[in-house]
Amino acid sequence: MENTVYIRMRNRVQVNPTESVFLKDIAQIISREEIHSKLEKLPVHRVTPEDNNIIIIDVMVVIGMITRFFPNVEVQAVGPTQTIIEVIIKKKPVSISLFLMVWFLLFIGSAITIMNFHEDVSMRAVHQRIYTIITGKQESKPLLLQIPYSFGLGLGMILFFNHFFKKRINEEPSPLEVEMFKYQQSLDQYVIINENKESMKRLDDD
Repeated sequence: MENTVYIRMRNRVQVNPTESVFLKDIAQIISREEIHSKLEKLPVHRVTPEDNNIIIIDVMVVIGMITRFFPNVEVQAVGPTQTIIEVIIKKKPVSISLFLMVWFLLFIGSAITIMNFHEDVSMRAVHQRIYTIITGKQESKPLLLQIPYSFGLGLGMILFFNHFFKKRINEEPSPLEVEMFKYQQSLDQYVIINENKESMKRLDDD
């Protein structure tokens, strides 16, 4: 037990180009105090220009490094078996004109989508019918209902996505965030499986 080192690989970490990656960056470590700092500073990988923007570090490689430097310890791995290292590449700033063009296209597309939906479900006729039931009068443009409904539609979208600009309304994740999380998990799984296939192919070629 005293010579046992427990490591838990992190799912995903981000590093800068040409940066050195140490064991503490990609894994949680439990070990004796006298070797803990040495384990944390154990170099695992150095990012080079030849690397892609995604690097996979397998737990077996990490265990091999630890036992090479500390032959008297037993390594126990728990949790994920790979860590995805994402190299952060500095992107060019987006031009204001391009941003405004994309924003305008999304705004027009969203507006047309909402109007088509309301036309399909005859929302105008529904408002007219409700207005007649409440007031007893017929009105072709029941603004008394349409104006509050328009504000409520915008407010409902804000509550649904749980964001008002960059401010989060509450701690509960929005449906969009949940779907993005699922997509990121699927993407990470694909990257790991594809990298494992490439590694096995390289071993077969050797």
